[in-house]
Amino acid sequence: MSFSPFQRRFKSRRPRRLGPRDQALREWRGVDVRALEKTHGNKSLSAGAVVKKVLGVLQLDRRRAETEVVRVWNQTIDPTITGHAQPTGIRRGTLFVSVDSSVWLDEIVRYRRHEILQRMQHAMGREMVKKISFRIG
Repeated sequence: MSFSPFQRRFKSRRPRRLGPRDQALREWRGVDVRALEKTHGNKSLSAGAVVKKVLGVLQLDRRRAETEVVRVWNQTIDPTITGHAQPTGIRRGTLFVSVDSSVWLDEIVRYRRHEILQRMQHAMGREMVKKISFRIG
């Protein structure tokens, strides 16, 4: 019977000696699980990978950006405007602002929109705030 070089090498290998962990598991379970562990592979994740996934699911970056927008809004915009208009969120570069009355909405949209946009872009960055959408709410 003739073996290929790969088969010879594979055949000549001795079984790996069990470590203390494997010996304890083998005795406790009554089964050698090395073959099962090999087939299933190592599916464990590092703590950093788990935290990254959790933060992605919770979308904390987006929530942090939204709270930062509110803080910057209250610091950079005129207090008379902040008394009647507050940001409600930011999505894909659009800052959504809720205004308490149609009179203030008209005032802001007609006379203050560009000033507010420039101040927010200066404070947050042009990529973060590309445009502003005002609505009554």
